[in-house]
Amino acid sequence: MASTPRVPSISTRQRVLQVLVLLLALAGGILVWQWIVTANQIPKYILPSPVDTAVALFTDSDTLWPALLVTMRITFMALAVAIIGGVTIAIIIVQSKWLELALFPFTVILQVTPIIAIAPLILIYAPDTQTALMICAFAVAFFPILSNMVQGLKSVDHRLLDLFELYGANRWQTLLFLRIPASMPYFMAGLRIAGGLSLIAAVVAEFAAGSAGQGAGLAFRLLESQYRLNLPRMFAALIMLCGTGIAIYALTSLIAWLTLHRWHESAIERED
Repeated sequence: MASTPRVPSISTRQRVLQVLVLLLALAGGILVWQWIVTANQIPKYILPSPVDTAVALFTDSDTLWPALLVTMRITFMALAVAIIGGVTIAIIIVQSKWLELALFPFTVILQVTPIIAIAPLILIYAPDTQTALMICAFAVAFFPILSNMVQGLKSVDHRLLDLFELYGANRWQTLLFLRIPASMPYFMAGLRIAGGLSLIAAVVAEFAAGSAGQGAGLAFRLLESQYRLNLPRMFAALIMLCGTGIAIYALTSLIAWLTLHRWHESAIERED
């Protein structure tokens, strides 16, 4: 009996080389940034250097890090609710074509309406600012989870569905043991998209709310730095937001890899 050929995987050495290339590219970009500022003697209130930005990260840490925690809390709460709501509604939708026709238009309307347009209304009707910000972030992160999950639940091989029916599996057994596992690659793709969108929506909602004080998020600190022409702090806040977005994407990608790498083609890495 012929054995199945083994797919060559990426070696540890190749992974290290990839990381080194990424780090070198990042370091090169920072060095070019520093050279442009130094060679042209650009004042830091116009374009701060990487050194000025690093100093601002340290000296303004008492202001920036608590604000980042506020934004992250809103982001992850919205993402969690979007996952629960999106998966639940997706399962409900695929049970009946009539339910899909009744519910899906409302989800599309929610998706295509710009969040910056409905944020003022949410701020009026929500019980407090933090809840309003979470609702805004949820509204943006919800649709990628829902649409990908619905597509995954519908994309099951019809031959496997016939096999489950042949063995007498009921609707819930088919859902639990066939449809949901088969939809995981689609769900993970939606999760990676929703993770970044929830952070973007949280920041946009903070801009719209303009909330200040002890519980203000990082978006308000960006506005505050702009008004005071404190560009080193502004760049520091931007770098923190970028780093948070990268960390969220890396976390969701890790979750997807841990879920899929043993059985699905999309997570199996091959040598070039």
